[in-house]
Amino acid sequence: MCALTLLAGCSKEPLTADPDVDMPAPKQSSFSQFRTTHAHDAKVPLRLEIEARVPAELSEVLAFYRRELGQRGWQEKPDDAVIAADRVQLAFVSPKGPAVLKLGRAKGETTVSLAQRNPEAAAKADVLPISGQARLIFGYLRPDVASLVINDQTIKIAGGENHPQTLDLPPGTYSYELRVSGLLVRTDTVTLASGEAWGLSDDKKPSQIY
Repeated sequence: MCALTLLAGCSKEPLTADPDVDMPAPKQSSFSQFRTTHAHDAKVPLRLEIEARVPAELSEVLAFYRRELGQRGWQEKPDDAVIAADRVQLAFVSPKGPAVLKLGRAKGETTVSLAQRNPEAAAKADVLPISGQARLIFGYLRPDVASLVINDQTIKIAGGENHPQTLDLPPGTYSYELRVSGLLVRTDTVTLASGEAWGLSDDKKPSQIY
């Protein structure tokens, strides 16, 4: 607490960012992590994501991102905005493709998730779903022994290295099963939004690819 709180209040250092990075996080972050998702043998990432925790009020972090992203040519889509006291979700159109900013609160800090997708790279990698739908990508190393059960369908997985299969579905939450030689090896749920692509695996939770 500031010693002069009663007289003048605490002066806080404004949140700042490195001006040369496309995916900013406040320099004052207590934690930040940058991730990229690539298709096999592709140099251009399908998806960029930064996660951070910032010891500042949600309103300050929101103002920071609106300023910094605006300076980078990102356009906010106000019709898709969700703004509450402890949660924010904003959609943007960035120079490289659609993006989403999510802010929350945890342990006295503001949590940040900023993700940007590259539709050109996704189209080249054949992970871009049909308009208005989402895409699942799945496979299995051993051929002709695995199957995916989802949305009242049982899909045989041809399998083999680097031979993924795809399935486009309407947005929603789906339960699914992965079976090998008739035996259940994984059951889980995946929540899909329009335009997204997710990978399914037998040994880990679904992961967003695009």
